[in-house]
Amino acid sequence: MKMKRKVSAIFGLGAALSLILCACAGENNEHGEMRGLNAAELVAEMKTGWNLGNSLDSIGEDETAWGNPVTTPEMITAVKDQGFDILRVPVTWGQHMDENYTIEPEFMARVKEVVDYGIDSGMYVILDTHHEPDTWLLPQSESMDKVEPQFTALWRQVSEQFADYGDHLVFEGINEARIKGSPTEWSGGTPDERECVNRLNRIFVDTVRETGGKNAKRLLLVSTYAHAVTENAFDGFIFDYDEYTAVALHAYTPYSFTYHSGESWESYEWTGWEKGSISGVFKLIDEQLTSKGIPVIITEYGAVRKRLGDFLYNTEEVIAWLGDYLGTAKQYGIPCVWWDNNYYTSGNELFGIFDRSNCDWYSKEIADAIVGMYSE
Repeated sequence: MKMKRKVSAIFGLGAALSLILCACAGENNEHGEMRGLNAAELVAEMKTGWNLGNSLDSIGEDETAWGNPVTTPEMITAVKDQGFDILRVPVTWGQHMDENYTIEPEFMARVKEVVDYGIDSGMYVILDTHHEPDTWLLPQSESMDKVEPQFTALWRQVSEQFADYGDHLVFEGINEARIKGSPTEWSGGTPDERECVNRLNRIFVDTVRETGGKNAKRLLLVSTYAHAVTENAFDGFIFDYDEYTAVALHAYTPYSFTYHSGESWESYEWTGWEKGSISGVFKLIDEQLTSKGIPVIITEYGAVRKRLGDFLYNTEEVIAWLGDYLGTAKQYGIPCVWWDNNYYTSGNELFGIFDRSNCDWYSKEIADAIVGMYSE
């Protein structure tokens, strides 16, 4: 009260009240402001991103279960300083929920710490639910009575925990919701499975919005079955959400180049003869979504490291592929987020380009090529 009387004496009651309100607003904006931008406006601000893969999404006791070091602020700062402005934080929550679907407070606090690393650095942060479809989140009618209560409880708790965060925090409802091992796992699922993904998308959006506050206008990302970009995946896909909702997709295109399959049709060099597959993916996205004014983010893409000879790897080939891939994505206004699992010399799927142990780049040339596409 003494402070208020002193301010009032100098500036008058109106000015004092204004200062108090500003101070309160500053406290509420500790994690950023909600500027009221719609999904299209927010996505238009984004350029290029990086995934903190195989850490908080690891299956095991903690984020080091799959061989990665504990995430530090210095790692995220290094990624930001390279020029990436989107940090995707994959999280597997189910193993940290009790029988009442309550998330362990210690785990929630750790997720918050990592999210804050990105927010504090000025990045957009995409927070998701990741390996849930590997265990309990099965998009099929016979499972939904058990899936829906847990999924609802999960997103209610996450939304409440991050309710005061500004619009640089984005929620992505599900990661690659699918039935593992099914014949249509990656081609778009069955009609029943696709309808269950629609139901999960709706539960996600409604649950977050019902928590109110800044979550009422938070950018939310729904997805197709398995995040797939196929005619089948778009068959029956429902998008009837508010202006603060967009779509997340994954596109490792073409698979023959981006993955090490060991099949006879695998390609190791990028000559451009498969560029049509990239064009086809983005044309389909445009036909189904962006041409209708629905914003899209590709929250996973990338190409693995492959050996071309005894001491020769495919870095230059990946850079050439990036020119075609990101060049096409830019034409459609679609930001893309590189999948990085920190596997560079060993492990499955060598998508690593950033060395988290030494806080430096395994493939600085690739990182430069990605960021360079958005500096032109």
